[in-house]
Amino acid sequence: MKKKVTVLSVIALLAAGPLQAKSLNVVASFSVLGDMVQQIGGDAVTVNTLVGPNGDPHSFEPRPQDSAALARADLVVVSGLGLEGWMDRLIAASGYAHPPVVASNGVSTRQMEEDGKTVTDPHAWNSMQNGVIYARNVMQALVKADPDDAAAITRRGTAYIQQLEQLDRWAQSTFNAIPVARRQVLTSHDAFGYFGQRYGVRFLAPVGFSTEAEASASDVAALIAQLKAQHIQHYFIENQTDPRLVQQIAKESGATSGGELYPEALSDKNGPAPTYTAAFKHNVTAMAAAMTPR
Repeated sequence: MKKKVTVLSVIALLAAGPLQAKSLNVVASFSVLGDMVQQIGGDAVTVNTLVGPNGDPHSFEPRPQDSAALARADLVVVSGLGLEGWMDRLIAASGYAHPPVVASNGVSTRQMEEDGKTVTDPHAWNSMQNGVIYARNVMQALVKADPDDAAAITRRGTAYIQQLEQLDRWAQSTFNAIPVARRQVLTSHDAFGYFGQRYGVRFLAPVGFSTEAEASASDVAALIAQLKAQHIQHYFIENQTDPRLVQQIAKESGATSGGELYPEALSDKNGPAPTYTAAFKHNVTAMAAAMTPR
């Protein structure tokens, strides 16, 4: 009887099919990285994104549940370059014991002025050329953490990288078709430096790289004078920032709205930028439309 039960148990296990593999528990610092991890990892990952859609990664304040999420994580992925100033404290509080994966490793960084100091610009992903670097780093980290699913992760990651490379070429050709003098954009803060460097677009902004910075009255007056002198006709707000300052500057300079851009946060799933690739396509299309005479 005992042997019969054992045989029946084996048959039942076989009938139930293969055991489901445990997915990799990944914490991503903000929505762009969360989407990238999901696109590459697929069903091999469960992603917890700390700064969600329309959230500001500069001013984010971690909550107790974020510390608990890190404590359970198999992998933590950050952008680096000073974007997540709160992450070191959060990791220390959570007890997460491994170095986070820094997706920007290998990026050729650019410098910028912030409150009279030279700092590293953290917004590297806004150049799709750098997005490819991010994706490769994410893919390699997932493969290392989950060798059993390495083939599937590599297959998805390779296809995703090819998509990003195609978008990079498309953006270059889109802006190359627009006269250099028209490739100027007013935005809320200085988040598009890598984008401008890669695609030949000049960005003007009242505040620096951090949304927590404040513009002086003299800076605002100088920017208004520059917009008038250079006949910049459109401005853009950003989904994660307060639009009032840039709207005031636009009103005084005569610029009109070109719409909303998504430089640091994706939209929710019902918005125009629910994924990294959708956000990039939206930003390029909106800017190019504003630069093109009607």
